[in-house]
Formats: sequence, structure tokens, C-alpha cells
Amino acid sequence: MKGTPAPPNGPAQTPPKASKAKKLLVGAGILCAMVACGNGLGSKASDSEPTVSASPTVSTKAPRVTAEPTPTPSGSFPTQTPEIIVEPSSAATPTPEASGDAATVLATLPVKGRAAKTGYRRAEFGQRWRDIDRNGCDTRNDILNRDLTNKTWRANTRGCVVLSGILAEPYSGETRYFDKSQASAIQIDHVVALSDAWQKGAQALTAAQRETLANDPLNLLAVDGRLNQQKSDGDAATWLPPHKGFRCAYVSRQIAVKAKYRLWVTPAERDAMVRILSNCPGQALPADSGVVVPSGTVPESVPPDQPASPQNVAPPVADPAPGVPAGPGASYANCREVWAILGRPITPQDSGFRDKFDGDHDGVGCESRPR
Repeated sequence: MKGTPAPPNGPAQTPPKASKAKKLLVGAGILCAMVACGNGLGSKASDSEPTVSASPTVSTKAPRVTAEPTPTPSGSFPTQTPEIIVEPSSAATPTPEASGDAATVLATLPVKGRAAKTGYRRAEFGQRWRDIDRNGCDTRNDILNRDLTNKTWRANTRGCVVLSGILAEPYSGETRYFDKSQASAIQIDHVVALSDAWQKGAQALTAAQRETLANDPLNLLAVDGRLNQQKSDGDAATWLPPHKGFRCAYVSRQIAVKAKYRLWVTPAERDAMVRILSNCPGQALPADSGVVVPSGTVPESVPPDQPASPQNVAPPVADPAPGVPAGPGASYANCREVWAILGRPITPQDSGFRDKFDGDHDGVGCESRPR
């Protein structure tokens, strides 16, 4: 008898092969899903790694680099240099009072009006360019030797008579070339002009003291001839060097001379000096020349508008040797005679002066003793 067939409505039996295939498909699907998920997670992790690792690297280095050169906020002044902060405020402060050696000495000078020019002559100040320091060289060449550089000298004068050189000209601030053949281009200026000195106390000095004042290197500078003529006998109230950078030194030298020889200043002159010195607080006086003012009473002052007293009038520059005509009739054939009789150079104030003796037109003839 054959076996009984399964009921028509009962569950169908899955063949063994079909069941295995189905399991493989399911497993493959799960595996694909896992791989896909794994790739997605890996992609996100790799995207986030640069931001996680690079961010702390940049943030830790940047503060170290920027913190060292800029310890304070941009636009503010470093606390280590407070002077930069106070510098602009000086413009709002009043002009500083003149101070320092020059200003202190200026405050001690008498202040009064100008005395009369009556009786003034260049001869009142004695011999021009006298060898006041007795070094064997006249004062004019002493000043040229002091103020010039790159000098050449006349032979057989032991480095005295300057023939050429370079001058850092103080009144203009420019460089000038000196050539003795054109000596008038560079002149020796009396910083305190002799006429000005006469009207502010020098008329009461002794003849020897005035001669010393005229030849004292403290009162002498080699300068541009044109500017020296322009200055004439002006004081600080009426003339100042065009080169503003030299004005403090110029005024302080005038103060030093006036203090040494007990000369006074006018009110306008004093005010001009104070104004100049206010631009250079602490301006020192120039070093003294070492020339000693001859003994004799140096009065504190001479009343303004009073002429010199007769006893203070300077004697003649030099007396001729015995037997030599004195006065207008004196005559010298050449420089050898000048030196044989006068024993020194000749000046326009000397009787017998002739232009041929003064080849360089500097006011001194026969400057060197003929050999």
C-alpha cells in the first residue's frame, strides 16, 4: 500500500538546498550592512581627526609666538619706555627758563644802557694781532691755526703763517676754503665787537686790558668775511649768526667775554641772550683761553653816556726807535726797515704804513721778519 500524502492545507516543506541558500543570502546582507556601517564610521573618524589633532597644535603655538614681541595691546606704549609718552606733552608747557653755566653767568652781568661812542678808535685797543701768548706767532695766525684743518704754512715760519686750509665756518654752517692770497674771504671776528665793548665798559679799562681783550683768543673766531662785515659791531639784540645751530655757542662766548672783562649788556641784549639760551638748557661757557687779564683796577661798570676819562686813553701803539722820525713824516722803504725800526709788523695806525706792506689785505703789514 502506498504512503498517505500530506494534507493539502498543511505547511510546505522547504527543500534542504533552498534553505541553505537563503541563509547565505541573509548572512551576506548582514555582512554588507556591517561593512557599509563600518566604512561610514571610518569616514567620519578620518574627517574629524585633523580638526581634533591640528586644533590644539595651532592653539598652543600661536600664543607663544605672539605673546613675546607684543606684551601689551597694539597701539599702546610699552611700559619700559615712559619717556615716549611724556615727550609730546612738552609742546604744551611754557618755554623753559634759560639755565646752565651760560645762563647763570648772564644773570650776574650788569644790565644798563649803552654808553656814548665818543672817543672810540681802533687804536684804543692797542696793537693788532699782538703775540699775546708769546709763542712766536701773531694772534691772527694763532686763530687760523686753531680753527682751520688741512693747513699749509709758509716756509721758514715754524708752522705759524698759514697759507691755506679748510674752515668749518661757524656763522653759516658751511665749509669754506682759506687761501692767503684772498685772505679777506676769511676774517678773524671779535665775537664781542670792540666798538660794542667800548660802549659797554671797555672805555674804563686800562690800555693793557683793552689790548688783551682785542687779542684774547676767547673773543676771536675765524669766520666768513661777508658775514663778519654784515655783523659789524652788532650785539645779540641786533645780529645773530644765520646758522641757528651755532647761536647758543655764539651767545655763550659773548657772555664769557663780557664776564671776564666786566662788561655789561643792554636790556634788549640780555633778553635776546635769554631767548637763545632757552633753546639749549644747560649750555656751558666755552673753555677760557688761559690769557690773563693784566693787573689794574677793573671797575664794576662805567656810567652810561659817559666818555672815557683822559687817563684811560691808550698810548700810541708803538714808539719808533730813537732818531727815527715819528708822526706823519715816518717812512719805510721795505719790510726789512719796518722790522729794524719797529721790531714788529706794521698796521694802518702806524705812521709810515703803506698798502704794499699788506699784500693779503688783512690789516697787518710785514707779518714775518725778513731774513
